[in-house]
Amino acid sequence: MKNRFKIAKNAFLDNIIIKDYIELESSMIAFKQLADAIDKPFKMIILYGKPGTGKSILLKNLFEKKKYQKELIYIDTPSNIEKEFLEQIFYAFTGEYVPDNNEVNFLGLTAYAKSIFRKKEFVFLLDEAQMYGIDILEKIRLLSDTGSIKFIMALHQNNKEELLARSHFSSRIWEMIELKNVNIQELSTYINKKLLKNNLFDLSNSIKEKDLKLIFKFTNGNFRECNKLMYTVFEICEFYEDAQPVKVSNLNKNFYELLQLAALKLGYINA
Repeated sequence: MKNRFKIAKNAFLDNIIIKDYIELESSMIAFKQLADAIDKPFKMIILYGKPGTGKSILLKNLFEKKKYQKELIYIDTPSNIEKEFLEQIFYAFTGEYVPDNNEVNFLGLTAYAKSIFRKKEFVFLLDEAQMYGIDILEKIRLLSDTGSIKFIMALHQNNKEELLARSHFSSRIWEMIELKNVNIQELSTYINKKLLKNNLFDLSNSIKEKDLKLIFKFTNGNFRECNKLMYTVFEICEFYEDAQPVKVSNLNKNFYELLQLAALKLGYINA
């Protein structure tokens, strides 16, 4: 029988698998903003926030739910090599890979984009867009000017400020959507839904209000930090289940202590 703590630990792996997506009120609001926006005549939308606020999973969720209604292209791993970026655009247009030893002609690409204006529209979802260099960002700007290509760019909060500092970019941005760390109520919902999705009702019931306050204190409502903390605490539980079962026989009593051990291991608190 699979150790319940191993199941709980794996529930908090930091990934962007859609089946593990947890809908919260704040993420539903942001999703609706994005879903509504793709029906508007925008050139660019900026989705920004601190690392761990859920930008990547939100962008992936938008792609999965709207890809049959719109011509959406999701690029989760940005390339800072201009040739590779243009090949991604070419593939979106044609459904074909660029033949070996050939290169995409950017002028030809923009000419084609202009020729399909009002006939066809592509929406590119660019995750980790802060990794694109100046030359690629300039290509993005020029492609957005064709009217047939739109971009939703997810990037870190500080990089948003750098992008807006370029006047020729800021004038093309239709909307900016910010994702923030969640409050303690949403963090509680997030943790409980993660456990309940895996039928770990006893573990969910073991987490009391004082435990949630401690989790929130360590993570400040950041999903990535929360995943890291919960993964570690259940990893500790998994160890004690084999080595000292009495330690986890009554989680209602010991979970607070185990959280502190996890926080100590992660460096949230000092010995």
